[in-house]
Amino acid sequence: MTLHINEAEVRQLLTMPMAVTAVEEISRKQAECAVAVHPRRRFDLPGGGFFHHMAALDREAGFVATKQYTFVLGQLRFLVSLFDTTTGELSALIEADFMGQQRTGAASGVATKYLAKKTARIAGIIGTGGQAKTQLEAINSVRLLESAYVYSRDPQRRFQFCEEMSERLGIPVYPGESASAVARTADVVSTATTSSQPVLLGKDLMTGLHVNAIGANHAHKRELDDAAIAKANLIFVDSLAQSRQEAGDLILPFEQQPQKWEQVRELADLVAGRAPGRTSDTQITLFKSNGIASWDLAVAMKVYALAVENKLGRELPFYQKGRARELTLGPCSQLS
Repeated sequence: MTLHINEAEVRQLLTMPMAVTAVEEISRKQAECAVAVHPRRRFDLPGGGFFHHMAALDREAGFVATKQYTFVLGQLRFLVSLFDTTTGELSALIEADFMGQQRTGAASGVATKYLAKKTARIAGIIGTGGQAKTQLEAINSVRLLESAYVYSRDPQRRFQFCEEMSERLGIPVYPGESASAVARTADVVSTATTSSQPVLLGKDLMTGLHVNAIGANHAHKRELDDAAIAKANLIFVDSLAQSRQEAGDLILPFEQQPQKWEQVRELADLVAGRAPGRTSDTQITLFKSNGIASWDLAVAMKVYALAVENKLGRELPFYQKGRARELTLGPCSQLS
C-alpha cells in the first residue's frame, strides 16, 4: 500500500536537527557514489507558469525519490514520491512544501557546520519568507548563536519575522536597517529572496564571513554581485552539473572566465573529506545552493519511517488487481 503523508503530518514529524543529520549523511553517500542525482528540469507552462521535476536514488537504503512541483498563478505546489527499489512499490506520496523548506535550510546548516568559523555567533538573514526562517533555524542548530539580524524590504514582515523567530529559537532577532548593515554585522549570512538582482554586495563581505546563497536558481537571476563572488576564497555548490545550468550567481560572473568553474567544489566532497574546507578565520566562504533531489530523498525517507512508526498517514489503494491498459505512443512520444 502507498502511504499519503500530508503537510500537517510532516510538520509534526520532521525537526531541523533530523533534517540536518539526514542531509549530511546523504551528502557523504553522494560523495561515495552510493547516491545518484538527476538535476532539476523544467517545462514552461502556458500563462507563464512552470512544472519542475527532479529525482535521486539511494542504492544503500533502497529508495528512489522523485520531486514534482508547479509554479502557477504565483503559487507553488510540491509533491515527493518515494519508491522502494527492492519491490518497485510506491511507498509514499508526501506533500512537500514544509519538507522542502526544511531540507533547504538543513543543507545550509550542513554548509555552515563545515565552512563557518567555529566562533560564529551572529547570523544575518536577507529575506523574511518561509525559507528565511528555516535558514536561521538551521544555522542556529549547528552554531551557538547569540543573536541574529534580518532585513527585507517590508518593515512589517521584518518585525513579524523577528518576533516569531526570537520566540522559536530563544535568541534575540533584530531588524536590520539594510542588507548591507546585516552582512557587516554577521558571521554567517543567508540570502533567501526572490530577487533577480544582487542583494548582497562584495563591499559588504567582511573578513571571515560565511555566505549561504539559496534564493536564485535560474541562470539569469542572482543574489550576489560579481565582487562578492570574486571575494570568496572558497566556493561550494550542491551539484556542479545543476549549478552550470541554473546558478546565475556563478554563471553570470564566470561568463568571461569559464576556468573559474575549476575552483568550485561540491558540498558532498567537503562533507566526505575529499575537498578542503576553511583553513583560516580570515577566509570568506560561500555555499551556493540550488536544491537537489538527494536532499528531498533524505528527508522523505526519514518522514516515511517516522510516519510508519507513529501510524500516521493514509493508505491509498494504488496498484490493486486489474487489467493494465495497453500503452499507445503517439508521434511525439518517446521513452527513455
